[in-house]
Amino acid sequence: MKKFVLTAVLIGIYFNLSLAFENVSAEKFRELMKRKDVIILDVRTPQEYEKDGHIKGANLLPVQLFQYIYLAGLRDKDVLVYCRSGKRSVEASKMLEQMGLKKVYNLKGGIKEWKSKGFPVEYGWK
Repeated sequence: MKKFVLTAVLIGIYFNLSLAFENVSAEKFRELMKRKDVIILDVRTPQEYEKDGHIKGANLLPVQLFQYIYLAGLRDKDVLVYCRSGKRSVEASKMLEQMGLKKVYNLKGGIKEWKSKGFPVEYGWK
């Protein structure tokens, strides 16, 4: 019985550490944007950011550049991450956690989901 409990605890710790970021709906993402000192990261390409639209206030930081940067200064901030469909942003969210960030939120379904809800986007460079 003790081995079972220990195994269950270790599995729980593993999954909590490996999936500490939270996948959130477009509605929840929009609510999180209202928090103080929130950082919004668009991890798509510059072409996607400009032509397909982006969420107001988003900082473009393509996931391809994550291997060259270190964002530990954002440890105490809420970091909201999105891409086109939610796949690259999951990769980016995991990398942010590896950098020590604790409050990372991934937009489930990406900007496609955001747009499907009728939420606003900006186009071009602002």
